[in-house]
Amino acid sequence: MKARINRIKGLALAGISDSNHWITMDAPEDFGGYRAGSRPMELILVGLAGCTAMDVLSILKKKRVNLIDFNMEVDAERAEEHPKVFTRITLHYIFIGKGIRPVDVERAIKLSEEKYCSATAMLRKAVDIKHDYKIIEPDF
Repeated sequence: MKARINRIKGLALAGISDSNHWITMDAPEDFGGYRAGSRPMELILVGLAGCTAMDVLSILKKKRVNLIDFNMEVDAERAEEHPKVFTRITLHYIFIGKGIRPVDVERAIKLSEEKYCSATAMLRKAVDIKHDYKIIEPDF
């Protein structure tokens, strides 16, 4: 894999990698940025969530789970001092559908965490990563 960063202005940056999609990044105004894009540490969280979500959704599809919708939320804590690394990350999986079995959800999450998700495998060497999940069964 390769990636490239181009400076836009000040600390505003545009990044591109093998998939050929541009991502804008920037810093807050009090740090010299324009708030014109995501912060790099935010992108790490989004990347982690996307990595595990794709795994879990793929596994549940193979299990023919009747999933109507899916969401994730990520909470993270950072060190107070520089480098302000993540010290804790919690992944909150939210499944919406009829007849979703907890055993299927738990197995999918476990497979993602322990076998498939490269981002989890890399980050868990440096940060405590936890998860929880919620299954919502719609009334209709």
